[in-house]
Amino acid sequence: MMRHIVVLRWSDEATASQKRAAEAGFAALPESIPQIRALRCGPDLGLGPGNHDFAAELDFDTVEDWRAYQESPAHKDFVTRTLKPILAGRAAIQFDAG
Repeated sequence: MMRHIVVLRWSDEATASQKRAAEAGFAALPESIPQIRALRCGPDLGLGPGNHDFAAELDFDTVEDWRAYQESPAHKDFVTRTLKPILAGRAAIQFDAG
């Protein structure tokens, strides 16, 4: 199993509605991208200074499944329409989760 974790920082101009749409958009991805084995996401709890604003954790059976997710029209549309307009920063990692 392969795990993909992405952490996001919202722009100062991002509205509460846009942030909710981003969370809903992540949660909806498995409906249109069958390669996603599991997905968990949510806003930072605000427990430490300097944290990013949001994180998503996605599991895939194979690296090829992750690549299919990356290239899927649903993912690309979500990133372009929902995330990019409010994104100030992004970090990601993929690792073997056994």
